[in-house]
Amino acid sequence: MDSLHTAYRFPKEFVFGAATAAYQIEGAWNEDGKGMSVWGMMCQKPGAVFQSHTGKIACDHYHRWAEDVDLMKQIGLQAYRLSVSWPRVFPEGTGKINRAGLTFYDRLVDALLEAGIEPYLTLFHWDYPLALYQRGGWLNADSPRRFSEYAAQLAHHLGDRVKHWITLNEPECFIGVGHLHGTHAPGDRLEIGQVLRAVHHSLLAHGYAVDAIRANATKSANIGIALTSPSSVP
Repeated sequence: MDSLHTAYRFPKEFVFGAATAAYQIEGAWNEDGKGMSVWGMMCQKPGAVFQSHTGKIACDHYHRWAEDVDLMKQIGLQAYRLSVSWPRVFPEGTGKINRAGLTFYDRLVDALLEAGIEPYLTLFHWDYPLALYQRGGWLNADSPRRFSEYAAQLAHHLGDRVKHWITLNEPECFIGVGHLHGTHAPGDRLEIGQVLRAVHHSLLAHGYAVDAIRANATKSANIGIALTSPSSVP
């Protein structure tokens, strides 16, 4: 029993934390200049979401972030993986920065560090800017560059404090379930050739974003992508 217990003990470098997605918790869906996302659009489609739930209020994290950080500290989290809402920072997905949105994440990162909690920042957790979607979304050949511009700005403003970065959360879901099966936002059912084009552009976006973070963050950055796949144990 002792050897079995030792074999399944967490390694000393294991980090205990929690993770969220912006649209799932923030609320404030149209406050302080925030733009619309494809999930905001999806939630307006009759029958698209269970019992017509939306993220308009959610956990109200946008207003209650200080309380939430305090709760994280109370339960002893070492890390918190948050996602930035792309349309909160760039309401149109590109162009002019929304300073109020950026300030929200500035304050949140500072509060986490003050509480002794390491921020792990995800650039994209499915809330694609509606304005860019209406210009082709992930099918548009410009989409990787638009994402890298967004990544560069986040790294420029937060890269002096954030050292752990995730570019995309689960492209298998937002492309496969969102663009092939159509049950997640944006609710499309594309032909396989179009789906593969979206896959290609999303992976290019990851690569461009890695370069953008490395070029703009002043703190040494650990950068990855969050993938989801079944586990196989022989």
